Amino acid sequence: MDIYLVGGAVRDTLLNYPVYDKDWVVVGATPEAMLTLGYKPVGSDFPVFIHPTSGEEYALARTERKSGKGYSGFQYHASPDVTLEEDLSRRDLTINAMALSNDGQLIDPYGGQHDLQAKILRHVSPAFSEDPLRVLRVARFAARYAHLGFTLAAETLQLMQEISDTDELEHLTKERIWQELDRALGEKSPLTFFLVLESSHALTKLLPEFKALINSPAADSLQQLFTDEIGNEVRFATLCTLCFMDTPNAETAILTTCQRLKTPNQYRDLSTHTVKAIGVLHTWQGATAGQRLSLIQALDLIRRPERLCGILDACCLLSRALYQETLKTEEIEALLTRLKAINPSHLIQKGFKGAALGNEIKRLQLEMCQD
Repeated sequence: MDIYLVGGAVRDTLLNYPVYDKDWVVVGATPEAMLTLGYKPVGSDFPVFIHPTSGEEYALARTERKSGKGYSGFQYHASPDVTLEEDLSRRDLTINAMALSNDGQLIDPYGGQHDLQAKILRHVSPAFSEDPLRVLRVARFAARYAHLGFTLAAETLQLMQEISDTDELEHLTKERIWQELDRALGEKSPLTFFLVLESSHALTKLLPEFKALINSPAADSLQQLFTDEIGNEVRFATLCTLCFMDTPNAETAILTTCQRLKTPNQYRDLSTHTVKAIGVLHTWQGATAGQRLSLIQALDLIRRPERLCGILDACCLLSRALYQETLKTEEIEALLTRLKAINPSHLIQKGFKGAALGNEIKRLQLEMCQD
């Protein structure tokens, strides 16, 4: 058998990008031979094995044939007579269809190295159009490499448009759409993900809520503020807020979107908190004590102070992108510290109880919010 490093690890090595995961293709082997060597089988659709010591994935070389709708509608054939070139031919982009042999020889039957140098994202073959998931994947790769100057080949964009103009995208699960969106959020240029989907006629079908990001100067500014330290939860919250902040019942609209996409709860919560907070935080200096206290209570920050960090991170980005202003977060953090220090037990010792206790707590809170 022959073993080759394939896919993203080869691509990113040639780009001098860090390589986090390695995938291997095994040519000329059978499942029985892999088991004899101690590899552990995983997956039910085609033979993939886990290396007994490294834990990396090794897949038998395979071909595929379209047999149904969606990205899972394929039949796979893996046998010792499948060549490396046949295996690589089923991949999405030429830059992902290269391999390295054990002695370091680059195998590049479809011009991936040339396209890397030309900074072009190009499909390997017409079979590209058989898998609707590739519309999302290519948009994600565009988001990853846009800052390096990569562009989408016109013929590949055309194939993506043809996929979108059929019913194939309707067969993508919400979980898979979210997985690709979440990964795109962490890329260097996440806005490019939505721009490519729009150019591909796919945004309206897959993520219509994010149409507001297209041709948005604020979205452009926001992306320029995304550093590597800003996590996906904050990125998602800012983009959601940008899309919905001028919408009636914005919080409900975000909840509906998150439910449809099946986002993790922390993404949903930070997004609703951010859209609720940005208006008051942006005008904090002119806000009344009642407005300040109402926001703090609506966000439940006195009981859940750990929420404040993410909310401030998201609102600081939005304030700079929308208004070219910097929030004075120290004042807000100091106020919350003072509010948390109010001790009902001490007030009870002073004789306050029942409704009078509640009124005194609120009086103290408003007094603090006025400062």
